[in-house]
Amino acid sequence: FPLAISTWSFVEAVRSARRALESGRSAVDAVVEGCSTCERLQCDGSVGYGGSPDESGETTLDAMVMDGTTMNAGAVGSLRFVRDAAIAAKLVLLHTEHTLLVGDQASKFAISMGLQGPVNLSTDESLGKTRSWLGNSCQPNFWKDVVPDSKLSCGPYQTSPPSPPLEAKLGCGGDSTSLSRGISSHNHDTISMAAIDKARNIAVGTSTNGATHKIPGRLVGDGPIVGAGAYADSEVGACGATGDGDVMMRFLPCYQVVESMRRGMTPQQAADDAIARIRRKYPDFVGALFAINRQLEHASACHGWTFRYSVWSKGMDDVEVITVLPSD
Repeated sequence: FPLAISTWSFVEAVRSARRALESGRSAVDAVVEGCSTCERLQCDGSVGYGGSPDESGETTLDAMVMDGTTMNAGAVGSLRFVRDAAIAAKLVLLHTEHTLLVGDQASKFAISMGLQGPVNLSTDESLGKTRSWLGNSCQPNFWKDVVPDSKLSCGPYQTSPPSPPLEAKLGCGGDSTSLSRGISSHNHDTISMAAIDKARNIAVGTSTNGATHKIPGRLVGDGPIVGAGAYADSEVGACGATGDGDVMMRFLPCYQVVESMRRGMTPQQAADDAIARIRRKYPDFVGALFAINRQLEHASACHGWTFRYSVWSKGMDDVEVITVLPSD
């Protein structure tokens, strides 16, 4: 002890968490420092301002912080006009009895608590992504079973008539898969981080700007949902996840991982089991998670892409990045 771990090669984020932990700050403070660093650096264009515009071109932010000792959590979803999403989530944790605030009201809360705003979360780059997407007939997108065919053109869309001949003609009727939407670590990603402080308290944090070209009104993905994007229990361990949040949040994989470790599974067994449970229902989903227990054993499992996670613990000279190959 202490220890910090995060999804992807977000080395600077883990270094920030390390500095907080080595100075004696709490696990909660460490994950907020780490996630905030990624927000400022706009990690992979998928965390912080200026990334992942929705269909209208607007960037919004999601974040969550969970204290695994008190089991208290704070989160914000579809945060507009405020850049410091992880800090906003911590303010929800510290100063409200709620778990999740969303949209304009979350922004008003954050600004009332002293965060800078309103500020524009869009950049020339994010607006350029929207222009290119519109010029490419809005491909890929998150619509299905509509007319006109969402795989060929932009909307506005309407519900498909249910007659079988029309469904066959339009190629509708099946569920859209993660791969068909072009999900990758650069357009559909989250920093999910866990930290264990000197007192062996465990906390987790997440931050993301969501899925690129998501439908406006898709308030949150898995990142700000307790048990989906991350989960911690200081008696057991922690988990962090990333990937197709619309699929993964239906399974609460991080809650499952921690409970599996509570029942005696190793981190690797728990991670493999959680990914396998999703894969059985959604064989084309793309996602990954890491797991860590109180004994500082850590592991990861993924599906649909090659995953990397970053870890540092006391005695290590610097952060180590570990590569994980997808499961069968």
